[in-house]
Amino acid sequence: MGMRYLLDTNVIIDFMAKNLPKDSQNKIAEIIDDEANISLITKIELLSFSNVEQEVADFVSCSNVFTLNDDVVNKTIELRRKHKKKLPDTIITATAITHKLTLVTRNVADFKNFDSLSVWDPW
Repeated sequence: MGMRYLLDTNVIIDFMAKNLPKDSQNKIAEIIDDEANISLITKIELLSFSNVEQEVADFVSCSNVFTLNDDVVNKTIELRRKHKKKLPDTIITATAITHKLTLVTRNVADFKNFDSLSVWDPW
């Protein structure tokens, strides 16, 4: 099995709007076709818009949603004690680290300084 990815909310929104650079748009399409992974936080963010488009709801229902198990919770606690970052970002980070996933996000600044987190910015 090759590299595995965790897609952040901004990537999914820009992918669906076709706002990514062409090469990245194609790469994200391949990632989604292979294994669309999102965190519980991303699911909440995507489905919390007042008018959720059917395409977004369908994407979420077909995705692997990583929930809060004990490993993710414990990693979140460890990271929050060390880094004092926002809770949603820390949960996403803990999810990626725990499941050995590369985080795909535009918001690289929100995720810097986390040890052992691999990040790819498709922009």
